[in-house]
Amino acid sequence: MKALLCKTLGGPEELVIEDLPDPVPGPGEVRVRVAVAALNFFDTLIIAGRYQVKPDLPFSPGAEAAGVVDALGEGVTGLRVGERVIAHLGYGACREAVLVPAAALSRVPDGVSDEQAAGLTVTYGTSLHALKDRAALKPGETLAVLGASGGVGLAAVELGHAMGARVIACASSADKLEAARAHGADLLLDYGQENLREGLRRLGGETGIDVIYDPVGGDFAEPALRALNWKGRFLVIGFAAGPIPKIPLNLVLLKGIDVLGVHWGAFVRHEPQAHAANQAQLLAMVAAGRLTAKVHGVYPLEEAQAALGVLSRREAVGKVLLRP
Repeated sequence: MKALLCKTLGGPEELVIEDLPDPVPGPGEVRVRVAVAALNFFDTLIIAGRYQVKPDLPFSPGAEAAGVVDALGEGVTGLRVGERVIAHLGYGACREAVLVPAAALSRVPDGVSDEQAAGLTVTYGTSLHALKDRAALKPGETLAVLGASGGVGLAAVELGHAMGARVIACASSADKLEAARAHGADLLLDYGQENLREGLRRLGGETGIDVIYDPVGGDFAEPALRALNWKGRFLVIGFAAGPIPKIPLNLVLLKGIDVLGVHWGAFVRHEPQAHAANQAQLLAMVAAGRLTAKVHGVYPLEEAQAALGVLSRREAVGKVLLRP
């Protein structure tokens, strides 16, 4: 099989493609023939050795994939060769075949393409966990999404709309905001042109803002938090802007705000049954046409450098996929 390998930590230009033997599934494992693998921004960090997950060299990037069950290890039940599945691996998906614990697979229903399914796990899984499990977002509430055109941000916009919220999409350019509008945003805020806090207060109106979804951090976190309603919820997703913000806790106290950490990877480990239920819900929503799971582009394995460049430059609107 062909595999995209990181043998030396560095940039995408250091990655190589090599032929490896097909892996043999052990007890409880399934071999999946990969149709498409999905990339995420953190893949640019993993291959550089700048992410909290540091695999032994050599390894393949790619945390998630869609494909077909190719072989079953001893003791695996409930799955058949030929079934379409999605898999979450953490890393290692950018190759023609992968080994996955049977419990980490979800069946792909008819009506959901491989391209849609491949990128559902991380970004949509993170956003559904954040909005449903952590913030308990209710129909009619107002949700403001920072970084609304990025992977998790666009997923949060689309899910917030599907859950019945009024969605304010916040991003740094008009083009990015138009992508958010196409995915269900009701109101748009260009924080490259307008002060974030003032813009959120203006768009929040009389009803205000109930939930902030923040994958950006940096200098955006505090002004967004200041715009929240009494007993608002502030979701800490990540720090794409770089610096980890230092929130004045007096604001949390005075407004009765809940600051909620969203560590999706830990959620998957600690609550596998809840994660499986969320996966099934996401796939059903795509099959019913309630989510688009937008794809930015599909690249052959040989163009991995270009695909990762799109992510590192923050140009992606939707998922970036590799086809082995």
